[in-house]
Amino acid sequence: MGAGARAWGWRGFVPREGTRRRIAAGAAIAAGAVLLGPAGGRAAPPPAAIASARAAETADVAYAASLELVNDQRVGPAFTRATGDAYQGRAGESFALANEIRAGEIAPNVLMTVGGAPITTLEPRYTRWYVEVAASPIVVAYSPHGRYAAALRAIASGRRPIADLFRLLARPTFLLGRTDPATDPQGQAFVLMVRLAQQLLHLPAGTASADLGGRNPGAQIFAEASLEARLQAGQLDAASAFRSQAVQLHLPYVALPAAINFGDPADAAQYQRATLRLTTGKVVHGAPLVIDVTVLRGRDQQAADAFCRFVLSARGRALYARAGYALVPERVVGDRTAVPAVVRAVVGHP
Repeated sequence: MGAGARAWGWRGFVPREGTRRRIAAGAAIAAGAVLLGPAGGRAAPPPAAIASARAAETADVAYAASLELVNDQRVGPAFTRATGDAYQGRAGESFALANEIRAGEIAPNVLMTVGGAPITTLEPRYTRWYVEVAASPIVVAYSPHGRYAAALRAIASGRRPIADLFRLLARPTFLLGRTDPATDPQGQAFVLMVRLAQQLLHLPAGTASADLGGRNPGAQIFAEASLEARLQAGQLDAASAFRSQAVQLHLPYVALPAAINFGDPADAAQYQRATLRLTTGKVVHGAPLVIDVTVLRGRDQQAADAFCRFVLSARGRALYARAGYALVPERVVGDRTAVPAVVRAVVGHP
């Protein structure tokens, strides 16, 4: 999404669509840098020590827009303090970012997506691996001042059954926002979630279609970066969201059962039952919503490696946990031999 002011946390502000960029200037290397993890049974050198042996570089990180707050406000500044390398971030929808990279429109050296599918579209030219970091289940965030707020609060508290949520969403007067399933994994997961809910909650036939806009589904579609801003501004009654987004933005939300929220890797077989055919003809199967990270070939490779290392370190993972993400066991997907040694050193270590 194109450069612009921060979307989240500004009531009523809707940014321009396109990739947005944030830059954090490199800071002096902090004394007594935190130890990031063991390597080969011995303590790995702290990131500050690694960076001090070379000139400072820039980690240019392209990430799913749902990561904007935690990356730009917490992880990026902490990385710079720990290493002396600069951090530069750009937000967008995961598949859209991958498309821009393939087209040569942007050239980040780190990519963080929701789900590994966007990354695999870049293999093997730009990377051959990624590491799973954390999960973020789907929730339905809602406006505390909307016309349906009282009903949604009752559902969120358990005073009304979760099936009532889908009955509300089906009302013609209910204003729901979601992201585009053609470009965003959250958009795909929300459609799949509604379809699973119809099956598992034994809702009437046609409920899922009505929930998703009926004959005018496009009216519900918004750019991910603007969705929660519209909700905060009162332009929507509710919106699809990752739990981490709702937590970071202090938005009330309805939590969904694990069987349909795409947030628990243990339920992967259940999620797989849901399918969606995109306008391109491609069929998408449900899968856990896991944050994945990889280093892309390009400039400032040492800073890129250092950022990936920081994300996977105990300190980096703690920042994501505090932002509402559910940590999952780190797992390398793809060619493990292609993973930089400094990154392999922290994978799987507490």
